[in-house]
Amino acid sequence: QVQLVESGGGLVQPGGSLRLSCAASGSIWSINAMGWYRQAAGKERELVATITSRGSTNYADSVKDRFTISRDNAKNTVYLQMNSLKPEDTASYYCNIDKVIMAGFVQREDVWGKGTLVTVSS
Repeated sequence: QVQLVESGGGLVQPGGSLRLSCAASGSIWSINAMGWYRQAAGKERELVATITSRGSTNYADSVKDRFTISRDNAKNTVYLQMNSLKPEDTASYYCNIDKVIMAGFVQREDVWGKGTLVTVSS
């Protein structure tokens, strides 16, 4: 089994910064793309940013130039540095792996963490 555990959420004032982390655990051999999604109250889950195993990134237009996604393949961890936060960034943030290969060539797809809440408010 592979598990994703997010951390780093909390309350921050507009214009502030937060850094989210998501660590994958289990007998992992390799992870394909990792990403962050968010879901605000009453809205659908939306893409925030993704990063491939080689480091290619993709961002939602709403967070470009403010958020930075990165990963440490040795630690099976993905990060999201969030700067210049706005009230509209308030949401639960979820970590995702699109495909992971585990010991014994076991493959898992579309793995999600339980989320971490980010609240941007004065």
